[in-house]
Amino acid sequence: MTSNRSLKNKCTSAIFKILTILAISIFVFKTADTLKAQTLQGGKKISPDLFGLFFEDINYSADGGLYAELIQNRSFEYNPAERREWHNLSYWEYISPGYSYGRISVETKAPVHPNNPHYVVLDIEHVGNYEQYKGESGVGLKNPGFDGIVIRNGEKYSFSMFANLLSDEPLDLLVSLQNRKGEVFAKSTVTISFGKWQKYVTELTALADCDSAFLVVLAKNTGKLAMDMVSLFPEKTFKNRPNGLRADLAQILADMKPKFVRFPGGCLVHGDGLGNMYRWKNTIGPVEERKSQRNIWGYHQTTGLGYYEYFLFCEDIDAKPLPVLPAGVSCQNSGGTWRIGGVGQKAIPKEDMPEYVQEICDLIEWANGPATSTWGAKRAAAGHPEPFNLEYIGIGNEDKITPEFEERFKMIFQVVKELYPEITVIGTSGPFHSGEDYDKGWAFARKLGVPVIDEHYYVQPEWLIANQYRYDSYNRKESKVYLGEYASWGNKLRNAMAEAAYLTGLERNGDVVIMASYAPLLAKKGFTQWKTDLIFFDNTSICPTPNYYVQKMFMTNKGDYYFDNVITKNKADSTLAASCVKDSKTGDIIIKLVNAGVVPKTMKVDLSRFKKIAADAEKILLTGSSDAENTFEKPDNVVPVKSVFTVSKTFEYETPAMSLTVIRIKTVK
Repeated sequence: MTSNRSLKNKCTSAIFKILTILAISIFVFKTADTLKAQTLQGGKKISPDLFGLFFEDINYSADGGLYAELIQNRSFEYNPAERREWHNLSYWEYISPGYSYGRISVETKAPVHPNNPHYVVLDIEHVGNYEQYKGESGVGLKNPGFDGIVIRNGEKYSFSMFANLLSDEPLDLLVSLQNRKGEVFAKSTVTISFGKWQKYVTELTALADCDSAFLVVLAKNTGKLAMDMVSLFPEKTFKNRPNGLRADLAQILADMKPKFVRFPGGCLVHGDGLGNMYRWKNTIGPVEERKSQRNIWGYHQTTGLGYYEYFLFCEDIDAKPLPVLPAGVSCQNSGGTWRIGGVGQKAIPKEDMPEYVQEICDLIEWANGPATSTWGAKRAAAGHPEPFNLEYIGIGNEDKITPEFEERFKMIFQVVKELYPEITVIGTSGPFHSGEDYDKGWAFARKLGVPVIDEHYYVQPEWLIANQYRYDSYNRKESKVYLGEYASWGNKLRNAMAEAAYLTGLERNGDVVIMASYAPLLAKKGFTQWKTDLIFFDNTSICPTPNYYVQKMFMTNKGDYYFDNVITKNKADSTLAASCVKDSKTGDIIIKLVNAGVVPKTMKVDLSRFKKIAADAEKILLTGSSDAENTFEKPDNVVPVKSVFTVSKTFEYETPAMSLTVIRIKTVK
């Protein structure tokens, strides 16, 4: 009895302690919530993922751009279907210096991998006398890269190739980087000694700067070999990743601090016909096994920058991945069909849709599944055993809202919703801000209960200014909005200011607009296919536009609560726009003031609702003339300027003409 009574007392005491701890915890949590509510009194919670990046391989953004590969047509897969003048040896020059001679052919009998069918066979019949020739003798190939290979003195470059020895004796290859005059800036020797496909790697160290170098691969003795996947990468890629990204381009994107990155497009996603759809499984695994294809924008796409690299980049810059996949239909403009009615849209046959739906489910497993799962194991084998924590997936891009589209989208959506309820599916409302597809897309989304709808529009700057209150009237109980592609037509300051005014409206409506991304992102000088882009670049330099700086100022000064009635302006003046947000993590109050007009104008700021604020704030000002723009000759013509700005509970601020001002105010604990 004594033992039972003692046990009962101990249990009662333990229960009392648990209840006490629970009561204290509830009090603490309620107190914390009360304090937070007081801190954010009057604020409206908005999306923490509001501003991000859109990437599409347009304007040579990937190969020859963000993807750091320096060799063009590295796997001999260029062909006339991509460009009429192209063939398997495009950008390769057969050379035989020193009175050497031999033969070259492109073959397909025994490739490295079926997905990479073409390779070169080099038959070296005679190597000339070195003493009789000023340079190196031999038989081989020469490649200029993408308008010249840029090398820097002292920096290292990783050369690799797959080779198969087809003769009895080993072959020595001299690998070098040379200028147009034949001066050698780096060299190394590779010996081919296996009678089957093997990967050979060597390192080249540049002895001088050169913006227009060539890669030269020269056989030094007689024999025969097959060659494929001839590659050259700078050692200094972004985060020093192998098969990585061009460091300066990736860094300028990372500097924006985007909350998400959408990839791989764009119209690139649903492709020019069913056979040209972007299929994610073709873009993972060893690069020699990936399947390249014709780019919808009229050039070659190696897929060296594939899904694995996209996800890694997102992880490296702390941005959420947002892959977009075809909705089972091709682009309505396939085959160059731009007529109203979408004659070019083709649909995957219904009997093949279960397999395609499984392909999308496999992506989710590849991204989020454990390393022991079928597709998670493939991710782990690539070097990433931990899941990528995928949250969003887009289905479709600017599609014509046809019965075929609706049927296939519904099949995909219902399966993903059932099997992966943690994944937010994003639908589409066509390519315009209004019209038949827009109306049909939204009606279909309402009927199906699609959580987020992707809107796209490219417009004149005047449209953005006139429609900056567009989302004020959206139904908060319906689907949320992802503004996946937008821009005004131009890269002058007036275009950027119109976009800035519109972005304040997105912040104000950040409870219904949960994501937004300017497009296109990158454009290579001399290869630009779109009229307006965020960042222009060539092989050696980068030219950010005024539009870029507007995007960066919003991304690096984002908040998660929006406050009305902080800024007073002339409501009749549509060239004025403003917003006030608060970052609950830092406690900072962030004010954005836009004057898209041609004369200075005053706004009033009332911070009295915020208890304690620091007097010294950070001000960032972007301003200039209406037609001001950045060029390769003057890339810093329009740039933001930071300064210290003194604030008080209430103050007036004169906004310069054609300006965006960000004032970041610290709160005092």
